[in-house]
Amino acid sequence: MLRWLLMLLPFALWGTAMAAMKPLLAGAGPLTLAWLRLLPAGAVVLLAARLGRGGLAVDRRDWGWLLLFTLVDATAFQGLLARGLGGTGAGLGSVLIDSQPLLVALLARSLFGEAINPVGWLGLLLGLLGILCLGLPAPLLRQWWLMGPEALGERAWSHGELWMLAAALAMAVGTVISRYACRHSDPVAVTGWHMLLGGLPLLLASLLAPLRNPAAPPAWPHWDGAAWGLMAYAALLGSALAYGLFFWFANQGELTSFTALTFLTPVFALLCGVVLLGEQLRPLQWLGAALALVSVVLINRRASIWQPVLQPQPVEGAP
Repeated sequence: MLRWLLMLLPFALWGTAMAAMKPLLAGAGPLTLAWLRLLPAGAVVLLAARLGRGGLAVDRRDWGWLLLFTLVDATAFQGLLARGLGGTGAGLGSVLIDSQPLLVALLARSLFGEAINPVGWLGLLLGLLGILCLGLPAPLLRQWWLMGPEALGERAWSHGELWMLAAALAMAVGTVISRYACRHSDPVAVTGWHMLLGGLPLLLASLLAPLRNPAAPPAWPHWDGAAWGLMAYAALLGSALAYGLFFWFANQGELTSFTALTFLTPVFALLCGVVLLGEQLRPLQWLGAALALVSVVLINRRASIWQPVLQPQPVEGAP
């Protein structure tokens, strides 16, 4: 039971971290938001690794994969996420980011031979449909259903959405690369180093941006105490704890089943709104939450649900 709660915790934290980051863009640029999220989180994860049994050392055989993991999952993903968040809403952004289990499933099937039977594919499609119901406005979905994609208009795929899709791809590829980066090293230490090292290019780019463009946001934001509290939440809980647990579990079991829990991220975000802010869920959102839960069950139980009948092999020498 405790293991399942810990497995769900990263997705619950991510569900609220994106909403916490959205208002911070008013006083800081996306690069600043990205490095402020990564650097403190990486330091905290490394401290946890130092206090734990794994230590800080990374096997020299893993450093090449670690650098690639850093570039893709830390620098690229966080930069693209923060950039995309400025051009789209937190709800739609969550939908696009949370589509990455489909990409992970395809990569895991190709690279690690993870079986995805028809029940698994049905679960993945139901999960995608569920996050669409959770994150997209009901009028938009009704228009799309009746008129097709042209109903979304010229802004159907604005720059914000494209940045978010690129971020989802980066995270999916990074999740797979983490398996190679942790073959001989502690996953917690690898996670901490990849966040710390991945934040440095973002910090450098944030420092250079005002020199190239005087209108660019400053590298150090002028926030009040509440804004810094939101940033601390996104960095320490939404990044350090969430990513530390995520990549530890991603290196322990099957990627397809574990990353399918990503479909629950917007569910947690909406439930927090109901409990803490007194918000009400629309019927379409209740349907989306139900589909997301069903998808997770189908994906994790696909092997026991779908058991193809094996044809008996003919006995050699039998008539």
